[in-house]
Amino acid sequence: MGRQLILAAALAILWLLLSGYFDKPLLLIFGALSILLCVYLAARSGVLDEEGVPSGLMPGIFAYWVWLTGEIGKANIMVAREALAVKPRLSPKVVQVPIAAKTNAGIATFANSITLTPGTVSVNLEDDHILVHALTEELADPSGMAEMGRHIASFEKKRDA
Repeated sequence: MGRQLILAAALAILWLLLSGYFDKPLLLIFGALSILLCVYLAARSGVLDEEGVPSGLMPGIFAYWVWLTGEIGKANIMVAREALAVKPRLSPKVVQVPIAAKTNAGIATFANSITLTPGTVSVNLEDDHILVHALTEELADPSGMAEMGRHIASFEKKRDA
């Protein structure tokens, strides 16, 4: 029941933010009905497990998003500097970054965070590391990416065996 409430709250917030309808009762009713239908279908299909609704990540994920936004901004500046340079110092490199996360949601968040950061792409996922392609030597810093993984692992709820 807790995961259903979390999903319903997340869908309601998302619907209100994207639709912008706060003063039209009929549209609010339709939005609430669509949210209830989505939660019912998700519960009936069995996707409201730890992987489908990773509630263990919820408390710390918001602070992580703020930190990640800063990292994305710094990487944007580095990539823009190279793109606008007369003689760019591009030196594509593939590096292995250790995975600190333990849950599937944490690993997916880590891989997606690397790919969201300009100049880096998660290429392959192995058991204990992610293969990352970076545009420059500066962006190919495994310790910086490992710090990103440690941030995720710090708020990740360990899955019970």
